[in-house]
Amino acid sequence: MFKNIFSYKGRIRRLEYGLTYLGYILLTNSSNYLSDFSDSVFIDIINLAVLVLIIWIIIVQGAKRCHDRGNSGWYQIIPFYIFWMLFADSDHGPNEYGDNPKGIGNHSELEEIGKEVTNYD
Repeated sequence: MFKNIFSYKGRIRRLEYGLTYLGYILLTNSSNYLSDFSDSVFIDIINLAVLVLIIWIIIVQGAKRCHDRGNSGWYQIIPFYIFWMLFADSDHGPNEYGDNPKGIGNHSELEEIGKEVTNYD
């Protein structure tokens, strides 16, 4: 979990996306809370840098979650699509974006089952 958090390539599970989104909410709220009580320009610059980083991560993780559903990362700009990303199951097996992160239906899993059947005979 949380491998290549800055890369938009690949697929992630619902749990990883949900934890990322929860972290996004907590960090942005705490950043806003901190800037409300500080008049320092330095704190504002730090908050802006952290906010840009957090927004990049949530966009990248959203794109990977869209990939897990077999869709382009642009689907995440559809209103309320976040609920679909949080609650809908992933595509079974590999798709154009990579193997299923759960391992269900991937080629390697099928090859292992084939080897076991072959070795059984």
